[in-house]
Amino acid sequence: MIVFYGCPDDPPLTLAADAARAAGLRHLVVDQTRLARYDFVGGAGLAGYLLAEGQRLALDGITAVYARPLEPPAPGGDTAARARTAAFHRWFTEWLDVARAFVVNRPRAMESNGSKPYQAQLIARAGFPVPETLVTDDPAEVRAFHAEHGRLVYKSTSGIRSIVREFTAADESRLHLVRGLPTQFQAYVPGRDVRVHVVGDRAFAAAVDCPAVDYRYAERDGLRAELTAYELPPGIEKRAVALAAELGLPLAGIDLRERPDGDWVCFEVNPMPAYSYYESHTGLPIASAIVDLLAGAPAALEV
Repeated sequence: MIVFYGCPDDPPLTLAADAARAAGLRHLVVDQTRLARYDFVGGAGLAGYLLAEGQRLALDGITAVYARPLEPPAPGGDTAARARTAAFHRWFTEWLDVARAFVVNRPRAMESNGSKPYQAQLIARAGFPVPETLVTDDPAEVRAFHAEHGRLVYKSTSGIRSIVREFTAADESRLHLVRGLPTQFQAYVPGRDVRVHVVGDRAFAAAVDCPAVDYRYAERDGLRAELTAYELPPGIEKRAVALAAELGLPLAGIDLRERPDGDWVCFEVNPMPAYSYYESHTGLPIASAIVDLLAGAPAALEV
């Protein structure tokens, strides 16, 4: 039995669940908007069962889970329902870390994305160059870094999504604000963005042609991003798959940039990638690959 855990309006989750349905696979969607109606009952060791959507499912009968543990919406006005929702979400996500089932991805494996500077060290250790980086709350250090590298971008240091922006003269005038919020600055890397989705030992790459610094928000600047399926050089593909495995991520969205000189740089690894955006623009069969990975999971795995 494959379990999908997440919200019904989350395209990556629903796309994978639809692929499982099309493949005729036995599966259950645990809807985060209905958690107050479910029960998660633990037993001795890892025994227990899940009551959801009219089914009683033994935990040891779950072979694989695709989890996008978005914070569930709280039921309005009902204290008991809010408490049940919060408790179920906490218990279930804790179980994901210890379950014998194959989990895409275990919460503990996703923690490296909570600190971008820390994750960058892991990326470099795995063999990918990373941009020259400064994390600071000192305006003088930013000015010196700017003088050394010229063109800079800045972004959040945490796993919370932020818009990557280029450092401009306007930013220079408000540098004093970093004293209240340490910020990550990086040397600008020229080249072409390539998003790689690693699914198990497979890699699906999409090249992105866009003049925006952060193509995800190109439309806000009146620009467009053009995405096309891309064939990675074998060495880069092998390195991307190895990086995801090193981080313990069966599914990962890896942000690369191919420099004009042919070298490659890695910016970060997203452990809960919104792959549906790339699939819809390129036709890459990422959802089907995720379902194939889940379907091929053994009944019990070492944790």
